[in-house]
Amino acid sequence: MSAELKTSRTSSPDPEKHGIDSSIGSTNDSVDPALNVDPAFEKRVWRKLDWSILPVVAIFYLLSFLDRTNLGNARVAGLQKDLKMTNHDYSVALTVTYVPYIAAELPSNLLLKIVGPNLMLPAMLAIWGIVTTLQGVVKTYGGLLACRFFLGLFEGGVFPGLVLYLSFFYPRQALQWRISAFFSAASISGAFSGLLAFGIINMDGIGGRPGWAWIFILEGLFTFLFGMASFFWLPRSPTHARFFNQKEKDYVVAKLKEDGASGRDEATDAFSWREVWMAFKLPQVWMLAIIFFFDGCVLYGLAYFAPSIVQGLGFSPTRAQLMSVPPFAAAFALSMVGAYVSDKYRCRGYVCMFSSMLCVIGFAMFLGSAKHHVQYGSLFLSIPGTYVLAPSLCTWSANNAAPHTRRATAIAIGFIMTNSGGILATWLLGSLSPAPKYTKATITLLIFSVLMVIVSGMNTYYLWDQNKKKKEIRARISRHEEEPGLGDKSAWFEYNL
Repeated sequence: MSAELKTSRTSSPDPEKHGIDSSIGSTNDSVDPALNVDPAFEKRVWRKLDWSILPVVAIFYLLSFLDRTNLGNARVAGLQKDLKMTNHDYSVALTVTYVPYIAAELPSNLLLKIVGPNLMLPAMLAIWGIVTTLQGVVKTYGGLLACRFFLGLFEGGVFPGLVLYLSFFYPRQALQWRISAFFSAASISGAFSGLLAFGIINMDGIGGRPGWAWIFILEGLFTFLFGMASFFWLPRSPTHARFFNQKEKDYVVAKLKEDGASGRDEATDAFSWREVWMAFKLPQVWMLAIIFFFDGCVLYGLAYFAPSIVQGLGFSPTRAQLMSVPPFAAAFALSMVGAYVSDKYRCRGYVCMFSSMLCVIGFAMFLGSAKHHVQYGSLFLSIPGTYVLAPSLCTWSANNAAPHTRRATAIAIGFIMTNSGGILATWLLGSLSPAPKYTKATITLLIFSVLMVIVSGMNTYYLWDQNKKKKEIRARISRHEEEPGLGDKSAWFEYNL
């Protein structure tokens, strides 16, 4: 679990290879004494952090994704019929979630460090748990729309906030495994929601409520309770972690500074509108933003409509809930393999291209065959493909922007684009492309997948070319001559490919 953290300071492609803090252009050659530790101590620190932080973060995201996408399970269980909704109404209900969701992402990320993630993240979780529960008591379509709006508002900052939160604790080259560990909760939730819905809909009639209402009530209540409990679990930063002794705190802080994941002082990582603007000027941010948009459309299209797609292959509503589970289980396994390869071989771009190709093949199979078993089998390519791609993109974005405010903004831009793609998905599969073939949607998602391969290659080449130019600059000047405060633009900050 922690082997990837044991990088040599003389061979690493990270900023410490060149003896500089990438975020501020430090000229300090000395090695922090806190880094002079034995491998057993180092392994113990990262394992302790993994066991203390990752399970909580993973459950956060599992509940986030579950509470946002369980509308698809409720739809199959009878929500659309009971509330007298058309396919157009269903698409509107999904869209209403995304508008405040997108609006909340950037301000939430910028406020996270100021307010404190230990307060802000649990508060959002508890509040949206209440809103999720209220969906189970609505009697009208208007009531459902109101709940979906506030669900998006309070949940919008969660995913970008969790990515940013993990970057407070882990060096850059160790980040994707951890992001994938919690993002895999999304694929688990895809499988878990089908199993839960299969069991919960049998409560139909209890308390005078339909089975689909109990999906919202039970899942929302658990989210609320976990949110309240997590106020006592999440540390604000490594220096506030109760599970660390002082030596362990000093080591993690020093490691993050050496890696360039944090600045040498609070002033470097302090909020600055200049750094917000700098993030908007980074070419790699916008190339990734394009991929985020395409992947958002693919990801949320499959997350929201997988039960309906499977039902369209001839399965009963109850059976469709169960048959939607295996592709998401496969996605969980493959996302962890992809994260391991990406971290070990430092090949974010190649993993993105590979996972996008899985989507290309999957959608081509679904489009080109009329056989239901082939179409069902295609989901074992397209769903794992998009679930491998998403954490790779998140890590790629977080790795290649510094200092803190620039990184927070870059991450938020990516998620704004992801959820903008989600809006398109709700209409594309919801009403613009009729079931069960979803021909227009499949063609569109196939084109998007091909473009994801191409733009991932373009971004990889661009970052490689920038690293080549930075190497030439380092050969001409000393780091003492470079302007301070360049962040990731520093010649001593090597981009992760």
